Amino acid sequence: MSTETPRQSSILDIRVYYEDTDGVGVVYYANYLKFFERGRTEWLRHLGVDQSRLAQRDQRMFVVRSADIKYLKPAKLDDLLAIHTKISRVGHASIDFEQLAMLSGELLCRSNIQVCCVNTKTFRPAAFNGELRTLLEKVQK
Repeated sequence: MSTETPRQSSILDIRVYYEDTDGVGVVYYANYLKFFERGRTEWLRHLGVDQSRLAQRDQRMFVVRSADIKYLKPAKLDDLLAIHTKISRVGHASIDFEQLAMLSGELLCRSNIQVCCVNTKTFRPAAFNGELRTLLEKVQK
């Protein structure tokens, strides 16, 4: 885990490539889920959470439990999106994220995504280990 002061939020820049778009150059709606996944992964990485190590050492991994997404305006080929990731709640075995896709300060897409921590063998909900729990509690404050 990182020795830096943990942050409750982060911003990840993502360029829209041709592969992200539909036939008319607009980001295909499902690709926002990929962008938000990258935002959450990089936020965890910044905190010092190594998901591969977490899976191997603690038999814990994160899975999306629910996603509520509102599409407001389209992103297009070559746009540089800012993916804002912020935790809104930490539970016993879950984290709620508010995530935004922004273009030059304009909101394009908003989501609320709940990620659940599960055991890698049973895929049943599993509490965060002590070290991760402490880190998440610091971030939530």
